Amino acid sequence: MSQIIDSESPSTGKTAEGHARPRPVLLATLSVRIDACAERMAIDSALEAGTKLILGNMLLLPPYPRTVMLAREYATLPHEEDLDEVRATASRAVALGIETELLRVSSPRPVRALIELAASRQVGLLVFGPDRTRLPRLRFRRAARAVRRSAPCLVWIAEP
Repeated sequence: MSQIIDSESPSTGKTAEGHARPRPVLLATLSVRIDACAERMAIDSALEAGTKLILGNMLLLPPYPRTVMLAREYATLPHEEDLDEVRATASRAVALGIETELLRVSSPRPVRALIELAASRQVGLLVFGPDRTRLPRLRFRRAARAVRRSAPCLVWIAEP
């Protein structure tokens, strides 16, 4: 006898068996390559939970109004972000069988955009892991403090 199994109940966010569905893991950086420990933490967490990995490359949108209006893709120059390294992280996650989504988010306030992204995607774990050797110390500390204070989920921050 065959039976129909409802895999998800959209109103409750639970599977048919009553378990909460796994929420995605968000691995975030501030336009620099990702710290190796943070990458390992995010990938291991996504594997263990059997959930999606979202890579958020948060870019500072410079105040160039005409460039943003006419050619947004040129607002951030190639030397201002480590896109190839972030893509390499995404490739390593895909190679392990993890469903991966790479987002490049440009904003005048990238940390606030990161927190909004975590809330809108209903993230279960936010791994904040920019490579600290490529980011000014004060910028990292301010960003980490804001993420700790305002994130709507569990937070793991890469330490030196």
